[in-house]
Amino acid sequence: MHDKITIKGAREHNLKNISLELPRNKLICFTGVSGSGKSSLAFDTIFAEGQRRYVESLSAYARQFLGQMEKPDVDEIEGLSPAISIDQKAHGKNPRSTVATITEIYDYLRVLYARVGQPHCVTCGEVIQKLTNEEMVDLVLERVAGTTKGSVKVLAPIVKGRKGEYYQMLYDLYNSGFAKVRIDGTEYRLDQQIKLARYKQHTIELVIDTIPVAGIGDGKNVDKEARQRLSDAIEIAVDRGNDVTTIIYPDKTEQLLSAKFSCPKDGFSFPEIEPRLFSFNSPYGACTQCTGLGTAELYSKELCGMCSGARLRQEALFVWLPGKVSIVDVANKSVAEAVEYFTSIKLNEKQTQIAGSILNEIQNRLRFMLDVGLHYLTLDRRAGTLSGGEGQRIRLASQVGTRLVGAMYVLDEPTIGLHQRDNERLVETLETLRDLGNTVIVVEHDEDTMIASDYMVEIGPGAGRHGGEVVAAGPTPEVFNDPNSITAAYLRGDKKIDVPSERRTVGPAAIKVYGATENNLKGIDVEFPVQKFICVTGVSGSGKSTLAYETMYKTISKRLYHSKHTPGAHKKITGIEYIDKAILIDQAPIGRTSRSNAATYTGAWGPIRDIFAATAEARFRGYKKGRFSFNRPGGRCENCEGHGLISIEMHFLPTVYVKCDVCKGRRFDRETLEILYKEKNIFQVLEMRIEDAAEFFKDVPPIHDRLETLKRVGLGYIQLGQPAPTLSGGEAQRVKLSTELAKRQTGRTLYLLDEPTTGLHFEDVKKLLQVLHWLVDKGNTVVVIEHNLDVIKTADWLIDLGPEGGDLGGEVVKVGTPEEVARCGNSYTGQYLKKVLKK
Repeated sequence: MHDKITIKGAREHNLKNISLELPRNKLICFTGVSGSGKSSLAFDTIFAEGQRRYVESLSAYARQFLGQMEKPDVDEIEGLSPAISIDQKAHGKNPRSTVATITEIYDYLRVLYARVGQPHCVTCGEVIQKLTNEEMVDLVLERVAGTTKGSVKVLAPIVKGRKGEYYQMLYDLYNSGFAKVRIDGTEYRLDQQIKLARYKQHTIELVIDTIPVAGIGDGKNVDKEARQRLSDAIEIAVDRGNDVTTIIYPDKTEQLLSAKFSCPKDGFSFPEIEPRLFSFNSPYGACTQCTGLGTAELYSKELCGMCSGARLRQEALFVWLPGKVSIVDVANKSVAEAVEYFTSIKLNEKQTQIAGSILNEIQNRLRFMLDVGLHYLTLDRRAGTLSGGEGQRIRLASQVGTRLVGAMYVLDEPTIGLHQRDNERLVETLETLRDLGNTVIVVEHDEDTMIASDYMVEIGPGAGRHGGEVVAAGPTPEVFNDPNSITAAYLRGDKKIDVPSERRTVGPAAIKVYGATENNLKGIDVEFPVQKFICVTGVSGSGKSTLAYETMYKTISKRLYHSKHTPGAHKKITGIEYIDKAILIDQAPIGRTSRSNAATYTGAWGPIRDIFAATAEARFRGYKKGRFSFNRPGGRCENCEGHGLISIEMHFLPTVYVKCDVCKGRRFDRETLEILYKEKNIFQVLEMRIEDAAEFFKDVPPIHDRLETLKRVGLGYIQLGQPAPTLSGGEAQRVKLSTELAKRQTGRTLYLLDEPTTGLHFEDVKKLLQVLHWLVDKGNTVVVIEHNLDVIKTADWLIDLGPEGGDLGGEVVKVGTPEEVARCGNSYTGQYLKKVLKK
């Protein structure tokens, strides 16, 4: 068996025909500046080829559902294992997807409640037991004891709330010897003509028998023949009525009895208790009003009026584990609380025997989530609200739970969104995957992860066309001492991001938030001094985004722009008069189609089209600006409508995208491509790297200035026309930042950024900090939610929340300069910051 992964001639994207050997069953870290080619090697080459080969090994039947996978641009790769990618983009926005469903914990909970959960009557709260035929007979005898007049009627519900005429069914019942039915509360003889409205819902109950109580109502001497007749009638009714029978007593009261679960006290009957009863994705278990969404409307925050956000039908909420804990009660718990509950749960011997393996699976997944620093997440947290790092770590925990051996895992910065305090546990999880017998490849800039790795590969030395080469590769200690490695230079301290020699003085002018109580915030008062660089810090789940985005930013946005945002709960916010604009620069995509790119988003695309329309040849031909748009007819290739690709519907197979055979992927028609500016056509301009395009258009300020700002934020390596869906969250965020930088500065703008260092190397963080501090020097206020200590140490003011995540967070641990926070013994951020400041 191969003990190495051997890569020969990798040329995907900007990789320069590199060859490399990687040890198997080791923790391998790929690093290098942004855009150097790390992801091209890890994901687009190694993972893509591993996945392709695995698919190729499957049967033809299985492959038809997976489609044909294109071979990456590499000569040869040997020693590959089946590959699993855990990136930051896989968690969806489906409102039905939660932390519990992603990790499969909810699937196990459904089985647990169906097998050992104890149903209770929704009316009286009493425990409900499944009734046998004998128990039903005894129940009826008890109800009519002492009654000498009237009769007991036994019915079988055969249709419940369904449309139809049911002529044939009624005719068949009559031929089977039955005499009467009750339809929608009215009795009919089967020998008479019964006409039912076809499009109306009907409930039909078959009358099995009518038994006089004279013989069975005597509590002392029950007539055996009458009792047997009652028993037979109930048996037939249960058989015909899908395990349910309706009993009508002499006083005309009715009781529904079930061979499944029914309350002997008030007759409330449970449906069959099976896993789907606890599924909000199944019509059998979902709340009928919201169909399992839990909200009044899709993506609404208003809770459903029937289930109050529980998502399930009422019966599912009355099946309890010890302590009167429903499945929704468990889902509402944080990971840490759920671990505590299942560790201390008391089951009897029979329940333990049934539930032992289920509980093990639940507890294992919960503990893995603890290990990757997700203790604060509630199990019912919607997937769409998770950050990229949280979603990735959830899937990582799930993979550890599967305990696969011999696989290759490729991860994209799993430390994103993770406080330094929790890094150690994440590293232990990666080491567990490795120790099981897997190869773990991590694209990472985090110092702790790099130090813990067995083998390091640095790609570079620069970005884009300046990268794509192996700068250093080998066992981690060797790379640390490699003079060619810029990463090692930062780790050794030869290069560093300096602490400001003098911090800006914080004055009384501030945006002040009073009584913030949204999510886990504990009624806190916080000041954001204006015209300063502010970092909001704290462990994961401590309330940073809730304070900075949900409460402060949304309130300001509503006040300034009358936006429809609903701000987080708080008493009041003052000091908004100090700013005239509020800009959110998050990691949401800049567009969802291939028509959106950095050029269109920053506004550079319009002037570029103007230039081509102004050329002599274009004017001679009468071409206007619209001719050079791939979004409208006129100059684009109409075969692919400007996409450059054709989607081919394969019916039972996945859709296949192929390069347009008319324009050959160039997006424009032949005549449009004949128009040249400096010997390049419009498509060739789109293919240029930002840094090359900035030089190409250096004499055109409206274009050059925008491209220069993209370079300033470290995006010189991306293509001008690179489709938005291919940009990472961090890259999309920096495109937005560059767009704001290109605008005229008023000096009174509030900028809010959420982890802007995502995907950035030490060298790129240094460039980003120069930009952010430049904004502050212009009189603006910059608020950053961040874990990166190199950013935190350069701030003017820190707001540290905690002390823990979830319910144990939401308090102000310490505010002040980085030095003041570093001296706070209660601050986890301070403890790590102290070490950095000492360096």
